[in-house]
Amino acid sequence: MSTTHSANFERSLLLIPLPLLLVVFYLLPFLGVVGWSFTLPEPGIEQYQRIATDPAIHDMLWRTLRLCLTVSSLALVIGYLLAYCWVFSPPFWQRMVEICIFIPFWISVLVRAFGWLIALRSNGVLNGGLMGLGLIDSPLQLTRNETGVVIGMLHFMVPYALFPLLSSMRQLDQRVLLASRGLGAGAFRTFWQVLLPQTVPGLLGAFIMVFVFCLGFFITPVLLGGGQTVMIAEYVFLQMFQTSNWGLGAALSVVLLALVSALIWLLLRITRVNRLVG
Repeated sequence: MSTTHSANFERSLLLIPLPLLLVVFYLLPFLGVVGWSFTLPEPGIEQYQRIATDPAIHDMLWRTLRLCLTVSSLALVIGYLLAYCWVFSPPFWQRMVEICIFIPFWISVLVRAFGWLIALRSNGVLNGGLMGLGLIDSPLQLTRNETGVVIGMLHFMVPYALFPLLSSMRQLDQRVLLASRGLGAGAFRTFWQVLLPQTVPGLLGAFIMVFVFCLGFFITPVLLGGGQTVMIAEYVFLQMFQTSNWGLGAALSVVLLALVSALIWLLLRITRVNRLVG
C-alpha cells in the first residue's frame, strides 16, 4: 500500500504545474478583466447597464448573433454533405474531400482572409470572371458588407463542422443502413429515418462548436467587413484600444465569456466528447 500511495503522490506532484499555469495565465487575468468591468471608469455596474440599454450595442450583438447563426447553419449543411461523401464514397472521392479540406485548413486565417479580399473586391477575380462571361454588367459588392464576412468565416469554419460529423458517421453500423434498404426503404427514407437520427449528437455538437468559434472571430470581419460589419470581438478591440473605454470592453468580454461557457456546458450535456473527436 505504501508503494501505491507513494506512486500516486508522485503523479500528483507531476500534475501540480498544470493548475498553477491555469491560475496564473487564465484565472488571474480573467479576474482582472472582471474587476475592470466593475471599476472603470468609476466603481459600479454602469457598464453592464449600458450593455442592457444601449441600442448601438444591441445592434452589434444582434449582428454578431445573426452572422454566427448563418455561418453555423451553412457550415453544418456543407460539413454534413462532405462527411457523407467522405464516409460512403469510393476512395478516389474520399481523397478529393481530404485535399479540399486539409489544404485550406493548414493555411493561416490571415492569409485566407486576404485571399478572399482579393477574390471578392470590385476588380477581383470573381467579379472579373462574371463580367468576362457577360453574367453581370457591373461589379457585385461582395466586401465591406455581411456577404463577404459570411463567405470568409464559412470557408474557415467548414472543417470544424466536418470533423464532429465525420466522427459521428464513422461510428454508425452500416449494416443498419443495409437492413433498412433490404426491408424496402428507399434511399431518402433510409437517410431521413435511420442515418439522420443517429447523427443528431454530431450535428448538435458541430453546430455549437462552430457557433462558439464564430463568436470570437476578429480578423475576417475586420478585413472583409471593412468597418461596416462590426462583430463583438472587433467592438471590444475598438472600445479598449481606440476609445480607451476599458470598462465597457471588459464588461463585453465577461458577457462573451459567460455565453461561451454556457454553450460549452450545453455541448457537454447533450453529447459526449469522445463522440465529437472519435
